[in-house]
Amino acid sequence: MPQKSSRITAGTKADRNFWMRCHIAPVGVGVPVETVAQVPEFFLFQLRLACVANFAWVGRMLEDLKQEVLRANLMLVEEGLVRLTWGNVSGVDRDRGMFVIKPSGVAYDDLTADSMVVLDLDGEVVEGDLRPSSDTPTHRILYREFDGIGGVTHTHSVHATMFSQAGTELPCQGTTHADHFYGAVPVVRALNEAEVADDYETNTGLAIVECFQEAEINPMEMPACLQKYHAPFTWGKNAVDSVKNSVALEVCCQMAIGTWNLNSKQGGLPNHILDKHYLRKHGAGAYYGQS
Repeated sequence: MPQKSSRITAGTKADRNFWMRCHIAPVGVGVPVETVAQVPEFFLFQLRLACVANFAWVGRMLEDLKQEVLRANLMLVEEGLVRLTWGNVSGVDRDRGMFVIKPSGVAYDDLTADSMVVLDLDGEVVEGDLRPSSDTPTHRILYREFDGIGGVTHTHSVHATMFSQAGTELPCQGTTHADHFYGAVPVVRALNEAEVADDYETNTGLAIVECFQEAEINPMEMPACLQKYHAPFTWGKNAVDSVKNSVALEVCCQMAIGTWNLNSKQGGLPNHILDKHYLRKHGAGAYYGQS
């Protein structure tokens, strides 16, 4: 007589996504949960045990990421990049398909690792009692389209936001800029009325991706942009690295304004010096630093 089979059910899309990530690890069989209706009860029991163990492991892994994202958000205050709650940082775990971001509108002094919000890359909340940052859809699009990045920062730092509001790209005027950004930091076009009304934050991310694709800019060589009328976005290999790029962008914007005040005809850093400074830190033959 055939053994009974049963289905795993879950109440939310995030719950279903968790179950879908599980496989029958104890018996070494990679049977996806969508076919679980054909799995005998004995193996289904082992599947559930495997899933519970997997969830615990995921939780431990994400604790480190939540601590890192907390630290990165607190760096925004330490570096003078934010006022009030005008900024957010996220970090992604590519292996788990999840990212962690600051909760919306929460003062930095009140942030803890437990207050960070965990989402999957479909934008569904997986863990957290607070609403994620209102800029979460922008972060999600950047993770989806720029697959080499591991962290995203958005601020309204004063000098970089001046450039954004003016719709002026940041040209490379000196070696400080060249150490971090391989060329001029681009301005992303303003969203049209329909894009704002439809899905403002998602379309902001799509506009950034469009800008980089149309200009054939490598996001790993240019980890920053200036959203017209809005503010800057930066990214990096992880959450903390994305904040460091935000610091560099703000300082370079401040230096550019000062440079133009002293010499309005300054024509920018010659390309051979730009290449030298960028590639000695980031190229295949990089020799800056200890790694």
